Amino acid sequence: MTLDEIKQQYPDQWVLIELGSLDDELRVIDGTVVAHSPSREEIDKRLMATSKERIAVEFTGERDTDESYFL
Repeated sequence: MTLDEIKQQYPDQWVLIELGSLDDELRVIDGTVVAHSPSREEIDKRLMATSKERIAVEFTGERDTDESYFL
């Protein structure tokens, strides 16, 4: 599923994505959604529990510019 398709299917949610491919700037092009939730904390819990090696966390809506999340 492309990142645009993920954004359409899971609007305003955090998504945990098993990576398919990345662009030259290491941005997600496509992948498989492993988990989704409006709660970042829930996604962080799922991230810690996953054994997948190629994984990304994306937010599908607009984020507050003061909000920072680093993994």
